[in-house]
Amino acid sequence: MKLKKIAALLAVAGMSAPAFATNGMNMEGYGPVATGMGGASFAYDNGTAGMINNPATLGFMKSGTSRLDVAIGGLHPWIDESQTGASVESDGTAYFMPAIGYVRKDGKLTYGIGMMAQGGMGTEFGTNSFLSNHTSMTGVGGTYVSGMEQRSELGIGRILFPISFDVSDTFKVGGSIDYLWGGLDLNMGLGGNQFRDLLTPGSARGSASGTMVGGLMNLMNDDLEGGCDGTANLGFGLGNCINDMNWAHFSFSKGKNSMTQAATTTGWAGNLGFVWQASPKLTVGGVYHGKTSLKDMEGNATVTMNVKVGAFAGGPGTGADTPMAVNGKIKIVNFQWPETYGIGMAYQANDNLTLVADYKRIGWKKVMDAFRMQFIGVGGQFDGAVMDAQLNQNWKDQNVFMVGAAYKVSAPLTVRFGANIANNPVPDNVLNPLFPAIIKNHLTGGFGYAFDKKSSLDFSFAYAPEVSATNADGVKVNHSQTNWQLMYSNRF
Repeated sequence: MKLKKIAALLAVAGMSAPAFATNGMNMEGYGPVATGMGGASFAYDNGTAGMINNPATLGFMKSGTSRLDVAIGGLHPWIDESQTGASVESDGTAYFMPAIGYVRKDGKLTYGIGMMAQGGMGTEFGTNSFLSNHTSMTGVGGTYVSGMEQRSELGIGRILFPISFDVSDTFKVGGSIDYLWGGLDLNMGLGGNQFRDLLTPGSARGSASGTMVGGLMNLMNDDLEGGCDGTANLGFGLGNCINDMNWAHFSFSKGKNSMTQAATTTGWAGNLGFVWQASPKLTVGGVYHGKTSLKDMEGNATVTMNVKVGAFAGGPGTGADTPMAVNGKIKIVNFQWPETYGIGMAYQANDNLTLVADYKRIGWKKVMDAFRMQFIGVGGQFDGAVMDAQLNQNWKDQNVFMVGAAYKVSAPLTVRFGANIANNPVPDNVLNPLFPAIIKNHLTGGFGYAFDKKSSLDFSFAYAPEVSATNADGVKVNHSQTNWQLMYSNRF
């Protein structure tokens, strides 16, 4: 019962911690010790962050001791997007995330509990950017301004229950069972032309289907084929029906100042790791993070469509611009965090200098092939009608190389520096302006200061240089970022 209460408190503490991450949706490093050295963490003691990095490293503690780490991190992306001379910067420039961890070692066994942000992403483009301007399904009428908000916020956190065991003096194994929670806010507009692409078989953009889509298209086909007779016109009046779709907007969001997101999920995951003291100076470590088992995200949502309504004699694209708002339930289908595996080493060059290097592969391809939503109308003309929408993502697996060093300047002060080098997993043509997870490389640094044998302070800073990509709609995304982490540790 006491453990459940601790877990509940940790979850509440992490509710306000959606993170904008930088190895795809993953953080480039967990904990300031590892992040200061490029994120490398598989083969040495990096504190309670080891429970998410490699649980086997927790076994480096001395038997009969405990450790408590309390941390806070700040992620500060700069995102600029442009198209045909118009540009906008995201207002989502600051995301903060707390973390806490406790571990205890008795004999050969180390165990504990902790809470950390796994990762995510977010953008804030407001209601007046070019992202709210659309082209209709028929292409008639020029640009249609929706005035609807464009934003995203995804956050995934973990409560971790790690355990490590000393198999021998030189070999340790560890693992953890993790409880995950997360959520998504999304305000996303699609032009009628983009929605038309979703209805085209084999479209690179994705697909849209279901009874809601079929009903809407039947109304449009009645008019486009010259057969609109007013018998099924959603109350628009005899002899009138839908001539065109200007835009559609999906909205489920609690807003950027909320502590939680509108569509939420929970689930489980686990990981396994080892560390091997190959020689007095060289340690090797490896880890496997399993794919998560998250429930479908669910929440309340509204789909707003703006359509042309007029008599069939007027032809396509004529008539009055008319909003149609449908309330309902949204489901994000089978959103998962990927499996990851990696191997690394730590080399104690001398009493003052430690060199580290890791490699990991993140399996985005299997979990980010598409972003799938199911919307079910509640009430009104579309009560019970279903819309299944799929936006193709086609992410690639990501290779991440992490190298770093720590140098002990004096008894209390250690300085760290490193680099995190990765490929961009997001293909340019399907890059979604609301999910610009295209950062590649990072330069990192930091320090650790020991006040005494029991307490210390660690800090890291990471800079991700600007990268650019242009999608199939001609939207160019520029993205750079700075991140920091600060941790206080107490050993007892």
